Amino acid sequence: MKITDIRAVYPNYRQPLGGWRPYLWQIVVRVETDAGVSGYGYGGGGVAAVEVVNRHLRELLLDETCDSPADIERLWDKLYAASIPYGRGGIAIMALSGIDIALWDLLGRAERQPVYSLLGGTSAPRIRGYASGDDPAWFAEKGFTAHKIGFGGPQGASALERAAAAAEESRRHLGAEALLMFDCYMAWDAATTREMARTLAPYDIYWFEDVLTPDDLDGLAALRPQIKPIQLAGGEHDFTHHRFADIAKAGALDIWQPDVTWCGGITATRRIVEQAQEAGASVVLHRGGEPWGLHVIAGTACEELGELVLGNRHRTHEELWLDAPRPVDGYLTPSDAPGFGVRLNEALLD
Repeated sequence: MKITDIRAVYPNYRQPLGGWRPYLWQIVVRVETDAGVSGYGYGGGGVAAVEVVNRHLRELLLDETCDSPADIERLWDKLYAASIPYGRGGIAIMALSGIDIALWDLLGRAERQPVYSLLGGTSAPRIRGYASGDDPAWFAEKGFTAHKIGFGGPQGASALERAAAAAEESRRHLGAEALLMFDCYMAWDAATTREMARTLAPYDIYWFEDVLTPDDLDGLAALRPQIKPIQLAGGEHDFTHHRFADIAKAGALDIWQPDVTWCGGITATRRIVEQAQEAGASVVLHRGGEPWGLHVIAGTACEELGELVLGNRHRTHEELWLDAPRPVDGYLTPSDAPGFGVRLNEALLD
């Protein structure tokens, strides 16, 4: 089948988006073909990425053939090369991510197969979910057995006390066997990270995430042995297998966390997973509990652990994608419907 049109749009988000997100959050990409089959993708980069898709990358895809995973890889390489002057990372690759995810959805729908099957998966596993947010009592009620605590902001002695209190609360509600992680969002330095590792040692922390900026690969590599047995995780702000090759060479991270909708889509994530296997690292996808992440987990050698950013019981969530898998007793199962098995909520595009 040949591609006849491709368009990106920025949804009409009705819930407040903080920080950098109001105009730079997730985009929707639709690909149409002469076979009458369409595919939908989800990328980052907001209104800027919409312009990248509609004003540049679109024209490179018209009349291109998309009949196999090899075709999608070929198109990925074409778009990456064309966007090098202004890309290689950031908004350009977030835009490419949305296109790539749409192409995989398209192929799955055309072949009447779930994407995880196209990736080599044979069945839809139950994937352990982990809840990111600040309401461990609620997470326990919903059956989660893994929790990630967001912990940035000012540091110092009081921060150590607050971190220990947060870990204590999570353990109290989820139990001693639950996985417990800390997301630092680049707010720590090396000394703080070492002190946190000592302070939190009684709580059996699985990983510290994004302790330093992603540019400091040497600093991350130096920290890794200093905080054991805690694992050092990161990668959500890194793009494509080219950057993860640098991470592998530096030995910067124990756990790689590419975001499928940011790092270059399914195609780039597959390549990153292969690199991680060669480097002896694990892959736990950033926001891996979303439909695309679940299919990648089911079809590749990722760790079977899917993140859901839930916040707390009072937070409301917009349903941009209908029929997305919901957690049952803390576990998620990817859809076995064609493509990713989700429908777009057109009301949020008005």
